[in-house]
Amino acid sequence: MMQSSTQQAYLLMQQSKFKQAIALLQKIVKQSEKLFDGWKLLGFAYHEIQSEMDAMQAFKRALAIKPNDYDTALAYAQSRFYCGLPAVTAFEYLDRLKPGDLNATRGLAMALAAEGDLLKSHNLLNQVLKQHPTWLEGHKLYAQQQYTQGDLNQFTQSYQQAINHNPNEIELWLGWFRQLAQLKQWQPALDIIERAENIFGEIDSLKLARLFVASESGQFDTAQVLFQQTKQIQEPLRDMALLRSYLKQGLYNDAEKIALMYIQTAQARVFWPYLSLIWRLTNADKSSWLDGSHRQEGTRNFIQSYQVNFNAAQLSALKVKLEQLHTAVNPFAQQSVRKGTQTDQNLFLRHEPIIQKLKIEIQKQVKKYISSLPAHETGHPLLGVNRNQLSDIGIRFSGSWSVKLNSQGFNVSHTHPMGWISSALYVDLPKSSEMGNPPAGYLQFGTPPPELNLNLSAHTQVKPEKAKLVLFPSTMWHSTVPFDKGQRLVVAFDVRP
Repeated sequence: MMQSSTQQAYLLMQQSKFKQAIALLQKIVKQSEKLFDGWKLLGFAYHEIQSEMDAMQAFKRALAIKPNDYDTALAYAQSRFYCGLPAVTAFEYLDRLKPGDLNATRGLAMALAAEGDLLKSHNLLNQVLKQHPTWLEGHKLYAQQQYTQGDLNQFTQSYQQAINHNPNEIELWLGWFRQLAQLKQWQPALDIIERAENIFGEIDSLKLARLFVASESGQFDTAQVLFQQTKQIQEPLRDMALLRSYLKQGLYNDAEKIALMYIQTAQARVFWPYLSLIWRLTNADKSSWLDGSHRQEGTRNFIQSYQVNFNAAQLSALKVKLEQLHTAVNPFAQQSVRKGTQTDQNLFLRHEPIIQKLKIEIQKQVKKYISSLPAHETGHPLLGVNRNQLSDIGIRFSGSWSVKLNSQGFNVSHTHPMGWISSALYVDLPKSSEMGNPPAGYLQFGTPPPELNLNLSAHTQVKPEKAKLVLFPSTMWHSTVPFDKGQRLVVAFDVRP
């Protein structure tokens, strides 16, 4: 009987009916507290609705029943880490169950760093990478830790050391290249490609890497030759580079054709923002259909502001907690932050009551935003998302974080391909006398990346105010204007589509 009920809960989860599954599983484990499968499945169900503290407790109960079950022990350790609880001991326990598992090693390194032991985390990664020099996730984490803690020169040294002994591993070369390319360190990135070509020849992946550098660094003639040489390669990276090249040349129709090829694919949310730019330049009706009217009145303004129900004391408590989480020296290399830092991991999974209260309040405001949207429109990146499942799934986040900007800090123009709805919640702001003349510090929409050389200014600007929550489509270009002095502290998140 219990087995069939557990199977029924599993089937509910497969249908994304997580709340129904949780209700059934709670009943099951209440009747049989020693049912390992019930507790384990309950943990995963809670994890799916991002109720991570409940997930962690369920995994703990399952692990008490079967302490040697590796998958449950891993889920428990990861859940503690997501909650912001001490997780080092839980990850060390995994090594006793299955020595040498690299997934557990990565978790342990991250847990050590989160608990302030960066040196031990660094040494662990160093040691394991010597034993497993082709471990790509380890190299990526090592480089990330080094860079965010201020090492701007040697943060990719693990790739170099691994390649010295494993020169025929192409993925090591490409991983090293990406670390430098995302920082726009074009010449060092090009040097890596050239060294790799001496070993592998002009293979497709290296041609595309060389094309990316030429196109993004302004080597127009070289890029045109490489576009010709790679025209047989069907690859989103090449098409994106070509699209951006067309935009720089003012060839908007050619750029549009490329973007339209992708809007029914898994890469759609990467290409929609470029259609936004193209249509603002070429087709006002399509632009309005995609991005809304940019007016406060009417039902097709997709940028909306709400006041979060947090008083001064709650905002102050939130500020204190967030500042404790900003331990990095530099922002992550792939992020939009300039002269500031951004927290790691999904903020809303953390256990602190002030953060959980904020999460609940934000979910209420997001529901208001969704209910205010126009009717479903098939094919639209904002309005075409199925809203009927919200009662079963709830508001979930593909990411949530805090951004702290210092004097002259800002965010470059960017979008959020992993989100459906994106945000900015102002927790702390400089004094009016420090901010600078308007629009200093404002959130602005519609400004393209400057390297595209498009004659487009912001179509909307929003003044920052404490406890104001701004919600907008994740496909919409947005940036912030630098402010003069002080500090700006923001919570941001992406609602999962």
